[in-house]
Amino acid sequence: MSQIIVLIVGLVLIVFIAWWFFGKHEVSQESATISADGQSATVVVNGGYNPAVLKLKQGVPVKLTFNRKDPTNCLEKVVFPDFGVDADLPVGQDVVITIDTSKAGEYEYSCGMHMFHGKIIIK
Repeated sequence: MSQIIVLIVGLVLIVFIAWWFFGKHEVSQESATISADGQSATVVVNGGYNPAVLKLKQGVPVKLTFNRKDPTNCLEKVVFPDFGVDADLPVGQDVVITIDTSKAGEYEYSCGMHMFHGKIIIK
């Protein structure tokens, strides 16, 4: 009887792990706020990036503000490989990053360990 219980618990854990890593999860999306001097958006770093997807207008200068709430080591950096950005994110401080919006496309960014990901979409 105990072998059946162990088998059922093991199968449930396998299904949960598969869902956690490979399942489709809803992500938060937001568009940047456009003003006379460009566009801006704020990303809160707390167990990931919120919003996880940012939509930006092509050709309009952008200032991305990252505010890290999570003290874990993994989230102490944000890396935009397509733009050559590798910025430190001190806990509780705003860090402003500017990127080039002249070229349309989808660009991924991540933490320093590539465990947490976000995306910007330039249209």
